[in-house]
Amino acid sequence: MKIVGPEAYKLVKAEVGFRIANLDGTNRLSQIAISPMPKVYIVSLGGWPVYVGATKQRLRTRIGMKPVEGSGYYGYTFQDDGTGLMLHVWAHADAEDRNHLDVETVEAEVVFLIRQAGQWPLFQTEIHFHPSTEIHRNVAHQIFGTYSRSETVR
Repeated sequence: MKIVGPEAYKLVKAEVGFRIANLDGTNRLSQIAISPMPKVYIVSLGGWPVYVGATKQRLRTRIGMKPVEGSGYYGYTFQDDGTGLMLHVWAHADAEDRNHLDVETVEAEVVFLIRQAGQWPLFQTEIHFHPSTEIHRNVAHQIFGTYSRSETVR
């Protein structure tokens, strides 16, 4: 399982959903962010993950999605507390046929690591569970190692 990233972006509240902004101030997203590759993405607040997701969609599409009544998608509930919402993205570069089960498995393992560090991600609304292997757990540890907890658990 070859994982590439992380790539970092700012999230800005928009009329519908959120807008992704590059750290250099441009709106240009990387090839990973706009690709159909399966991706794990983490929204953090004050340097700590508050939401973990997995998608095959382009990130602008996923993050900017409008909730559709009856679809099961109710929109993101995360809010900026003044410390700034950040988005980090990792892609599964060698996924066969864009299969997303591996990144969904990593998603669940990352959420589990966050829980072990104190509490469930503040704005987590769902997790996709699949049987994991040592590879999934190692990738999750690699991703989770990107974050450090400098404040008390909420």
